[in-house]
Amino acid sequence: MTRPIVSSAHLVSEGAAELSEFEFGLMIAHGAFSRWIVRCMTAAGVPDVSALDVMVLHSINHRNREKRIGDVCLVLNVEDTHLVSYALRKLERLGLVSRRRRGKEVFYAATEAGQDACRRYREVREACLIEALSALGGIDNAEIGGLARALRALSGLYDQAARSAASL
Repeated sequence: MTRPIVSSAHLVSEGAAELSEFEFGLMIAHGAFSRWIVRCMTAAGVPDVSALDVMVLHSINHRNREKRIGDVCLVLNVEDTHLVSYALRKLERLGLVSRRRRGKEVFYAATEAGQDACRRYREVREACLIEALSALGGIDNAEIGGLARALRALSGLYDQAARSAASL
């Protein structure tokens, strides 16, 4: 019998050891992904940004449409709007996003500099990540798509569990 690789053996449930192994994998993947997107954006010419800053910029640039803070929070599943608000102010100071008020609402859009940063990010991503993924050969795109669907489904489970825990 192989023992699951977990970070907190005291949390392992007999009926769901794999979930603990999955959670450990998520922790490691979260750290690696955060480090990657920050370094990728730095290589693209935008240093001194956080992982959330990078995610917010890509969200704002998505489909070249203006977005409200609430839209970004919803898409990125960020509960604390202050975190996204801080990231937007920082990105605005860097000249990567602009804001426009329409009535009582504020809308954000990527500036030309922000769009260029996202294009350069994609170039670095293609060179460093996509080429390495292709060289691996062991994971195909269909498997990655399946993993993405499973992660989205499990995130819903964790969101529901968070709501349940908040009511205890």
